Amino acid sequence: MKLSAGFSRVDITPPLGIPIGGYYQLRLAQRILDPLEASALAVSDGGRTVLIYSVDLLELKDAFAAPILDLVARELALPRENLFIACTHTHTGPQLDGDAAPELREEYFSFLKRRLRDAGKLALDDLKPARLGYAVSRAPGISFIRRYRMKDGTIHTNPGIRNPEVVCPVGEVDDAVSVIRFDREGGDSIVIAHFAVHPDTIGGCVISADWPGFARRTLEKTLDGVKCMVLNGAIGDVNHVNTLPEGGALNDLVMDFDDCMRGYGHSRHMGRAVAGAVLQVYGKVAYTDSPSVRAAQTHVVCPSNRPRPEEIPEAERICRLHSSGRDAEIPFTGMQLTTVVAEAERILELKDGPDGFDLLLSAVSIGPVKLIGIPGEPFSQTGRELKAAAKTGLILPCCCVNGYANYFPLANDYLEGGYEARSSLFKAGVAETLRDKGLELLDKLETERD
Repeated sequence: MKLSAGFSRVDITPPLGIPIGGYYQLRLAQRILDPLEASALAVSDGGRTVLIYSVDLLELKDAFAAPILDLVARELALPRENLFIACTHTHTGPQLDGDAAPELREEYFSFLKRRLRDAGKLALDDLKPARLGYAVSRAPGISFIRRYRMKDGTIHTNPGIRNPEVVCPVGEVDDAVSVIRFDREGGDSIVIAHFAVHPDTIGGCVISADWPGFARRTLEKTLDGVKCMVLNGAIGDVNHVNTLPEGGALNDLVMDFDDCMRGYGHSRHMGRAVAGAVLQVYGKVAYTDSPSVRAAQTHVVCPSNRPRPEEIPEAERICRLHSSGRDAEIPFTGMQLTTVVAEAERILELKDGPDGFDLLLSAVSIGPVKLIGIPGEPFSQTGRELKAAAKTGLILPCCCVNGYANYFPLANDYLEGGYEARSSLFKAGVAETLRDKGLELLDKLETERD
């Protein structure tokens, strides 16, 4: 059994005027700060071949992910379960759904489908004998839990800089950078950098790959003959905002509409920090001989977070005010305003059902390295629990894979509140269910390998 790996990258930058995803307000692209790209990694053990993508998009909801998966599987003659399409979750990428600019969005999606198909074919055509190595490094000080307990006992997401009402963050950040390295005969080496933090560092009406783009460009400039792709991890309650900054921590940052400080220069700083963590261990990875390749998927039905009837009138009022540009009449500002609007939209979306959602979990194993793909945003604790289940090698939880549903808070988060729990489409228990089903899926791959 001999491992081989191939790589490709294609440009997926959208046209100006396309809606930008990530906030509860309309943004149309006015500038392109750096290109959006899709990287594809093909890995084969001679019997099975998988395609792993890293795509500079906020998300691919099921209505968009399904036709892409079907097209790629059909035209490249691969089982659908062997496809692992992960979005980096950049908040300065195109929004594919919604009401704005329908013709432009439809045109772009047709282009995107073909480009992802092309990226997969080019990666398969590039397959060369390879050796796999892996290591873990750290990138401290660029990711922070964004949910905080306040003095009044409530939980606020992004409560602002130096807010005297803050008691402590709710959760523990994971600053690990996992590094997967493929050394190839007669071809560039390929590196996967896995890290967990929201790419919501820039804001505005611009197109940018955010810190994942800076990370891969920095590594490729620093390491001759190396191609890099970034996979994002358990990001649901983690972002870049340091609420107690010291020294030059606020360099290249300005306050934005939702009490978050953002800046293109800070995105560059984060990308360089992740790249630096990769460089610390790049030459010291642990190699493994002739690993086998496996892939699997499973469907999990999770109950929806349907509202109580008495919640609906107030939700209708808030959505009516927000959609008519009358946010000043909603008695909240900053991220608290975003929270109540998001909650109101969730209430109206689910008032007539459905009672549950079918979520697709995806898994890929390459010897001792295992990827678990989650179709949305798991929290840091879920990511750490999945990683800790590895008996040998690595388990890497990846967000926004082969679909996108919403946030997956932990059961206790629903009791405490905050933006993520109040807006989540799912009832309490969804995170624990996905964690357990994900581990069962990985166990299935191990059984098949044995």
